[in-house]
Amino acid sequence: MKDLTDKQLIDELKKRFNQNKETLKEVQKLNQELRKVNKKLEDSESLKSHFISNITNEIINPFASILALSKNILSVDKENWKKVISMVSLIYSEAFNLDFQFRNIFVAAKLEAGEIFPEIINVNVKQLIESVIESFKYDSKKKKLKTILNFNIPLTEDKSFFFKTDYEKFKLILSNLMSNAVKYSYNNGTIEINVSLENRDIIISVRDHGEGISPENQKIIFDRFRRVDSGINSLHRGHGLGLSINKALVDLLNGDISIENNMDKGACFTVRVPENDAEISGFGFDGNGIFFEDGELFSDNIETF
Repeated sequence: MKDLTDKQLIDELKKRFNQNKETLKEVQKLNQELRKVNKKLEDSESLKSHFISNITNEIINPFASILALSKNILSVDKENWKKVISMVSLIYSEAFNLDFQFRNIFVAAKLEAGEIFPEIINVNVKQLIESVIESFKYDSKKKKLKTILNFNIPLTEDKSFFFKTDYEKFKLILSNLMSNAVKYSYNNGTIEINVSLENRDIIISVRDHGEGISPENQKIIFDRFRRVDSGINSLHRGHGLGLSINKALVDLLNGDISIENNMDKGACFTVRVPENDAEISGFGFDGNGIFFEDGELFSDNIETF
């Protein structure tokens, strides 16, 4: 091998030094990325642990209430039916909230597993929205809230308007928005729901008149397992899944969700969903006949325009 000159040797050393320097930079960059990943994993585990603790209470407490109330009903005198009716109303409220929590949990699990797909049928939109409003009637009544529904879509002779979308997912989206509106509204307030059609997109906005959402919290409201008021002494029930599920379901339906906010004056969530192009013949109606009288939705806290 030909002997290297001093200059060639120095150049070769510089070359290898620079290569080692670049390699060191790459290693440092990888270490930084690994630290970020580890931090995200730690945060994720912390959020999930908090979620599990929170959701445990959200499930156990309603069950305990239902059992206690049912036991009390068994001991009520036959003459005291007013007390029975009051306790039955409480049982319904707890059972409804429990069912609502489970629906969100099951959908969240399917989303995590990638096992959720649109199931398109013809949806009677007005009936569906009225049913969602009615299902939160008990919680609304406790806070003396009035719900105003402005349905700005022409109806057919049988007072219906059908829209091709996924019935169950669409209902859960609206239920989560209604739940938030009731939860964060001030007592004696008003919830406004506006429905309109633009081209082939249905647009639904739900406006509450409550405390609003701070700019900081607006950054996390669509994050899974995150709640705006996550403290142990929180006044509001919930598990931090609702809006994250809404975002995922709206994306699944090729729509979008946005928020208009005014601190101390409330928030307005708007969902826009395009009509699906699928050729289908099935029709979706709400099955909660308990809320209907003579074929019409019966309620004392809904104003429809």
